[in-house]
Amino acid sequence: MGEYHSVFKGRGMEFDEVREYQPGDEIRTIDWNVTARMGRPFIKRYVEERELTVMLLVDVSASGNFGSIKHLKNEVATEICAILAFSAIKNNDKVGMIMFTDKIEKFIPPKKGPKHVLRVIRELLCSQPTGKGTNISVALEYLNKITHRRTISFVVSDFIANDYAHALRIANKRHDMIAIAIVDPREQELPNVGFIELRDAESGEILLLDTADSLARKEFGALNNRRRQEQSRLFRSMGVDEILINTSRHHVEPIVRFFRMREKRY
Repeated sequence: MGEYHSVFKGRGMEFDEVREYQPGDEIRTIDWNVTARMGRPFIKRYVEERELTVMLLVDVSASGNFGSIKHLKNEVATEICAILAFSAIKNNDKVGMIMFTDKIEKFIPPKKGPKHVLRVIRELLCSQPTGKGTNISVALEYLNKITHRRTISFVVSDFIANDYAHALRIANKRHDMIAIAIVDPREQELPNVGFIELRDAESGEILLLDTADSLARKEFGALNNRRRQEQSRLFRSMGVDEILINTSRHHVEPIVRFFRMREKRY
């Protein structure tokens, strides 16, 4: 929570009070109207306008129901959202959520308070999405439609999707966009276990693969590695920060590492 507070600043400075000038105060903050009226110098004091709006754009498509080690991708996504949401309300920020597949599944307007965050988590745990596919553009376009002020927006997804670059570029001009990409080891590398049947959870397409074939395993790994590299290059080209979460490792550490890196940058 401390890392969150130090990274995500308020929208600016707001007026707090007028107090008498003291040696060392910034001369440019002198309130000349009050000074003239009182006959001695007074300055305006400002404090950071802390309140922010955090939006969680959560991919609840069928590909999230995959996990080869300890956790499914959608379980990890829920825990990450809980961490971010509780950090936000601890800092008196609002939290909202857009759940999406190939369409908008649910929208929870931004609000404050622990009860609201528990509702957000409950929806993630208990929802039954009607869609199976993934359309990140739909979520980004919906975000722009429902929000009128700048937000801190986390897109939590495995990003196994196409044609979202244009929508992300537009959204990133209005909001502080952060991509949280969740990956599983078996999406990057296959074990040598002979013939296996792979089924795409979203399209239903089935592929029979001989994992004893070292060339097939190598091509599988290379294909996914290229996809990940292209995805990271896309984010960097837009100035969108990316947090990579692996389901086989502890997922709090990458988030904290990102916050510390971003704090140094800004």
